[in-house]
Amino acid sequence: MMPLPASLPPLLDLAGTAVFALAGALLAAQLRQTFVTMGFFALVTGVGGGTLRDLLIGAPVFWVHDPWVAPVCLGVALVAWFTPRHWWERQALEWADAVGLGAYAVLGTAKALAFGVPPVSATLMGVITGCVGGIVRDVLAGRPSILMRPELYVTAAALAAALCAALSVLGVPREVAWPVAALAGFALRGAAIAWGLHLPVYRAGEG
Repeated sequence: MMPLPASLPPLLDLAGTAVFALAGALLAAQLRQTFVTMGFFALVTGVGGGTLRDLLIGAPVFWVHDPWVAPVCLGVALVAWFTPRHWWERQALEWADAVGLGAYAVLGTAKALAFGVPPVSATLMGVITGCVGGIVRDVLAGRPSILMRPELYVTAAALAAALCAALSVLGVPREVAWPVAALAGFALRGAAIAWGLHLPVYRAGEG
């Protein structure tokens, strides 16, 4: 097994986890759930995609071996619990999720590449990392999964992941490649939030 190199900063990984955990906690807050539910949503959203990625690439599941991940997720839930509700209104959930989506898609791709996964497969690992936590969160919340909605979500994760893989293969330094890829994914998701952009739906045979 190829060891995880120092080029994947633990603090950056924790920051991505925290942002995604916040998105999970905010959804529980919008649904007026208990703190137990909020903490669970934060943990599942924060680590869901990364857990599946690690299992698929044969890496140690990151949050099981990192003593900071679970406390960070629960700490984010605690912050959301004690802050005024109006702080999190006006699409705060969507924007927090958009930040996490871009960052996590890039981190997932970079980790897969570090473990010797080919670029195309690593891109898919990035998409899984960025999306699975949100999918599980939506299913638990009883609302339509992001996979069942035409809005640009998985597409934004795919853009960030593909750019990360392509720039890495081209030898672009990670200090440039990672922020560019993450910002591209965030920008596409942000445009979808701001202007309602979405993919066309299947209409063959209509009319």
